[in-house]
Amino acid sequence: MTVFEAATGPGENPPADAVSPRDSTVDAPTSIARLNATIRDFVARWNTVWVEGEITSWNVRGGNVFARLKDVQSDAQISIRVWSSVRGRIPSDLGIGDHVVAAVKADYFVKAGDFSFTVSSMKHVGLGDQLERLEKLRAQLRQEGLFDPSRKKRLPFLPHVIGLITGERSDAEKDVHRNAELRWPQVRFRTEYAAVQGERCVPDTLAALARLDADPEVDVIIIARGGGDPQTLLGFSDERLVRAVAAASTPVVSAIGHENDHPLLDDVADLRASTPTDAAKRVVPDVGEQRALIGQLRSRATTRLTQRLSHDIAQLEQLRSRPVLRSPDPIIESRSQELWLLLSRGRDTLTRHLDAAGRRTSELRASLRALSPAATLARGYAIAHLEGGVILRDAADAPAGSALTITVDRGSVAARSEGEVAEAS
Repeated sequence: MTVFEAATGPGENPPADAVSPRDSTVDAPTSIARLNATIRDFVARWNTVWVEGEITSWNVRGGNVFARLKDVQSDAQISIRVWSSVRGRIPSDLGIGDHVVAAVKADYFVKAGDFSFTVSSMKHVGLGDQLERLEKLRAQLRQEGLFDPSRKKRLPFLPHVIGLITGERSDAEKDVHRNAELRWPQVRFRTEYAAVQGERCVPDTLAALARLDADPEVDVIIIARGGGDPQTLLGFSDERLVRAVAAASTPVVSAIGHENDHPLLDDVADLRASTPTDAAKRVVPDVGEQRALIGQLRSRATTRLTQRLSHDIAQLEQLRSRPVLRSPDPIIESRSQELWLLLSRGRDTLTRHLDAAGRRTSELRASLRALSPAATLARGYAIAHLEGGVILRDAADAPAGSALTITVDRGSVAARSEGEVAEAS
């Protein structure tokens, strides 16, 4: 607490800081600092208060929030401050228009004379526990991989039949049909009506999803609903519905509420659309855009084909203009003369080689005849063989009675040795 001390002389008015606000007079006024300090000390004794109201402003500056709360029954308002150290403990989706309860403590700023309340806790009215459970479920499903982009199925380019789950005679149904038909007039729908809030929301949506997923003609399913407060959208964060969408074999598009709405269905669906209108635009291609694209592709193909044909024709004309193709007879004649000369030269060379080889063969045959033992035998000589084919060269090698074989020019005779003279047998 600030201490103010009086320092006055006899007959003098005390300084303003020394005068308590309750003792102030026109002649002895109190100071603003003394007044603000008194208010601050008084307010500091107030305890934390739980208040209910609607957020009318929400400004974030330097990590802190400066906002205002309005009474739900009247125009009464208070200023609140949420320090950065507290923001991590309150819901991250708080914003203007939210109905909340907050734990506030009065705070008076002496320097500026501002009166406001510091928030230590804040939550949605009636939704605090549910939102906490949803965040836990969101974390669990993310850990299981149900939000993994790799498991999401790609939507068909042009679905033959679109399955639509929405409320009967709802604006969401009209938006999806109108925008889809504007983009592709021949689009076909199979619509299953379901309660989009309340107790019947989840059972009806599950039954409709099962019927559409079992239909082989349905290529994509849109679950659509208009905007609403978080309480009315809780059905689209139900664990049963979320897991059924994850297990569906048909691609599912979530089109729940507006851009700021974010039920769990958005995370597990194969595509999240910000609104039902956005869902129609993202599921069905625009026929005008596709026609323009086809026209561009046709033009590009025509240009490429024309360029290729022109290039090939020019190359063909260039080849045809060459002498070898324009008049091939001189080249053929010159080549034929060259071929005749080579053929004649080859024949002459082969003939000379054959004649030389014939003469060499005759010479070898004559030499072979001259050296042959048969020529010696023809002149009257004979060859004597002992048993075993050994040629007899010395009479001493054939004792008396040895068997001999005598070979002459025409045949051979058997004989037996009798010393130096052998008689023919």
